[in-house]
Amino acid sequence: MTTIKERYVNPFTDFGFKKLFGEEPNKELLLDFLNELLREHEGTIKDLTYLKSEHLGASDTDRRAIFDLYCENERGEKFIVELQKSKQNFFKDRTLYYATFPIQEQAKRADWNFELKAVYTVAILDFVFEEDKKEQDKYRYDVQLTDIDTCKVFYDKLTFIYLEMPKFNKRIEEIETRFDKWLYVLKNLNRLERIPDRLRERIFERLFEVAEVAKFSREELLSYEDSLKYYRDLKNSLDTAFEEGMIEGVMKGKVEGKIEGIKEGEMKGKIEVIKNGLQSGLDLSVFSKLTGLTEEEIRKIIDEGQISK
Repeated sequence: MTTIKERYVNPFTDFGFKKLFGEEPNKELLLDFLNELLREHEGTIKDLTYLKSEHLGASDTDRRAIFDLYCENERGEKFIVELQKSKQNFFKDRTLYYATFPIQEQAKRADWNFELKAVYTVAILDFVFEEDKKEQDKYRYDVQLTDIDTCKVFYDKLTFIYLEMPKFNKRIEEIETRFDKWLYVLKNLNRLERIPDRLRERIFERLFEVAEVAKFSREELLSYEDSLKYYRDLKNSLDTAFEEGMIEGVMKGKVEGKIEGIKEGEMKGKIEVIKNGLQSGLDLSVFSKLTGLTEEEIRKIIDEGQISK
């Protein structure tokens, strides 16, 4: 018997995100979302084709690069859509690293003149970057290569868009644009009991239909329950571990008058995350994604006995 109380799926679970945006029958949802997000950059995207999310690179590191969603439009331009549930120290580095794969895939032999199709990376974040916390009203960041002096775009074929969802706090009556509607749905879908009147449009009615938990098959329901449990456990574990580690580190830093105390507290928080994850049977690559540590650093922590295997 299901223990899920919400009527609609949580988009920030792996299952929920893929259910809404990663299945061929629901492709129109992703198409509409990207059109609203990228219209100023792209114009109108007419069609999308899903590509393999696992990158088939030359090295083991390359092959471990797995995108949440990876697709291309009718012009051959590539789109990576990433959902990041927890804070990661080098997440911006990670998105840049991922963007290199669609670029390399375009390399042609013989007389290729190096012309490239545009690459877009969209990151939907369930956290706020530390350096952005003071900008409480800015939740969307559009990043391209620009000239420092003139601030004019120097190269427009590599675009990163970061959406810091915790900053989006508009109530349904404050929503004005279609893009606002999408962000409202992403943030509040699993908290709603019905479709708000302001969202009574065909595309959102379709989304709410796809998201209704009661319509899931038994197999889908079991997968969603696992995904939801993982999301909740992860969020609780991270919040607790980092909070406790930071508090301890800050207190030690105040006593000693050194920044090393704060850094030590942060590391203790990461070790606690790894400890909890090991007990849940998570893979090292997951720990790396969550803590910002390399797999080698994580193995060293385990081997040195800082946590039990």
